[in-house]
Amino acid sequence: MSKHLIVGAGPVGTATARLLAERGEEVTVATRSGATAAPLPGVTLVRLDATDTAALTGAATGAAVLYNCANPAYHRWATDWPPLAAALLQAAERSGAVLATVGNLYGYGEVTAPMTEETPLNAHTVKGRVRARMWEDALALHTAGRIRATEVRSSDYLGPGAVAALDSRAFTRALAGRGVQVLRDPDTAHSWTYTLDAARMLVTAGSDERAWGRAWHTPTGAPRTQREVVTDLCRAAGVPPVTVSRMPDALLAVLGLVNPTVRALKETAYQLDRPFVVDSSAARRTFGLEATPWEQVLDALVAAHR
Repeated sequence: MSKHLIVGAGPVGTATARLLAERGEEVTVATRSGATAAPLPGVTLVRLDATDTAALTGAATGAAVLYNCANPAYHRWATDWPPLAAALLQAAERSGAVLATVGNLYGYGEVTAPMTEETPLNAHTVKGRVRARMWEDALALHTAGRIRATEVRSSDYLGPGAVAALDSRAFTRALAGRGVQVLRDPDTAHSWTYTLDAARMLVTAGSDERAWGRAWHTPTGAPRTQREVVTDLCRAAGVPPVTVSRMPDALLAVLGLVNPTVRALKETAYQLDRPFVVDSSAARRTFGLEATPWEQVLDALVAAHR
């Protein structure tokens, strides 16, 4: 049995904690409140400000892996991520724990082909530059031999509790037989990552030295348009398909006046305007991991939103 420290208790952090606990590992989850939205049997919960380097280092001491599953408020990434990322790097160096970070695809910027781990980091947005810099800083310390680091990158999440381009609001409406409005183009191919698959990849990357020193894409199924996701969900639930339309830009602009998260979505809207597809063959080939079958993902979504 080894010790593991998870910072953050969102959908991926929670799934990671459950996977590790089921394996009999000693698992601690650190959050600002010291609480989680869902019960985590066999997991120790601690209240911790992860930007407090000394406190974070103390909690990580003796841990085999330090998992960065944190997620600051979407509209505050530029201000909240840098001090948090710096504290995680210092804690990893001082404690000797492997730093396994939950990443995303923002650092690649606008793309014209499926993204692989070899796709250059070419971020053109504030959020993308923040995420790219986080990995570059971690990789520099890894290359210098000061830490052991890896990053797991996923596309928009699907799964219970996930907040993404398509989330509980859209799914609840669809299952109630009500039309759904989506961000940008409803008919553009898009990759969707199941949260449990992201957790499996994260646990694998943290414990397998073949994963260290580079980023990996979570095993992700074939791309589907937003319309296809909603239609497939209705089919899985046994309800008639609902209309899927694009949310008017004027409505988004009005919502953005009062909601900073909606306002912050504007700079990443390019991901839904043209094909945004992830190639995860490297992780499947190296670690023998596969994406959860689509029908199982749909069943989990139906169960979570009924």
